[in-house]
Amino acid sequence: MKKTSWLFPFLLLIGVTAYTFLTRVQLSGDGFATFGADTVRAEVLSIIEEGEVMMGEYPQKYQIARVNILEGAYEGIPMEIDYGRRQVRSDDYLLKPGDKIIVTISKTPDNVVNAYFVDYVRTTPILWLTLIFAIAIILISQWKGVRAMLSMAFSLYFIIGYIIPHILAGEDPLTVSIIGSAILLGISLYITYGWTLKTHAAVISMVLVLLITGGLAALFMVFAKINGSGDENVMFLMQLSDTPISLRGLFLGGLIIGALGVLDDLVTTQASAVFELHHANPSLGFGGLYGAAMRIGQDHVAATVNTLVLAYAGASLPMMLMFSLGQGDYGYIVNFSFIAEEIVRTLVGSLGLIAAVPITTAIAIFFAQRSEMLGKWEQFLGPEGSGHSH
Repeated sequence: MKKTSWLFPFLLLIGVTAYTFLTRVQLSGDGFATFGADTVRAEVLSIIEEGEVMMGEYPQKYQIARVNILEGAYEGIPMEIDYGRRQVRSDDYLLKPGDKIIVTISKTPDNVVNAYFVDYVRTTPILWLTLIFAIAIILISQWKGVRAMLSMAFSLYFIIGYIIPHILAGEDPLTVSIIGSAILLGISLYITYGWTLKTHAAVISMVLVLLITGGLAALFMVFAKINGSGDENVMFLMQLSDTPISLRGLFLGGLIIGALGVLDDLVTTQASAVFELHHANPSLGFGGLYGAAMRIGQDHVAATVNTLVLAYAGASLPMMLMFSLGQGDYGYIVNFSFIAEEIVRTLVGSLGLIAAVPITTAIAIFFAQRSEMLGKWEQFLGPEGSGHSH
């Protein structure tokens, strides 16, 4: 039984990976230069000059540094960059010899080449943080932690390799996001928790909740007259992309994908609660088991919805500060599209999470109460899960 528990998920993983290759789309190589496309890495050789300059009413430190270009057409050529003398700096860090930075290089009409500071190279600390994270999750969760890391890597691959290219190719973002999210989260759940009845219940519940969330979002998008243009990045995308992209579909797709992480936690926890309650007291009927599981789910969904609201509020904090600074009327502000979109995103996503609890509870009870009657089907459907088998 244990072999079935991990074999089917990895066969699914191989199948879905092959599917992304077979359905991959070829994006045009022509068009605009994307963010970071015309930048190169450089190393600071020395600080030529440093001092202080007034930026409006505030003093700001600046530096003139000599850097060595590490890649590209100008590799190995020393250049000078201005750091903070003509533009407002967003940090208090100063350059020092040996620092790795990112610069952009441009050529004027009279063939004068100039280099400009863009940002710091942060690859090394990010890799160290990723390594510490991987070690921590593997130490705590052991083999399940390894599978969680594998599912996280697959999620990133699937978003970058399937969802984004298909949206950029002009396909409906909502359809791509729902199909992609169902595949992504389903495979991730199976890799992490195995081919078990508990995981089946979570995956089926998750697909139903995604459909409900997408339907609610589409309804309130029309009701609130939201067109998906509230984010300025969307407008840049429309200007730079050669392929027409549905703004409404993009908004709905982003809402679906944004709810995935919390939905993963909610459906698996609720399914686990149902199976553990059934295992502890097999005599409980549907009503008794449903009531006990819902009491657990009520606390969980209350905390989860609050987490979701706080996450969106945290992401929108600079915007909220800007309106408070301007002494804006929040009752008036909510009518602007970029505010209304965040409200709809938060509330519809929360409604989907609320719906996940009763749906997951009912489906998990259906599987749990029939787990003893599987017989030979258990080798295909898997055990109950988490150490329970027959």
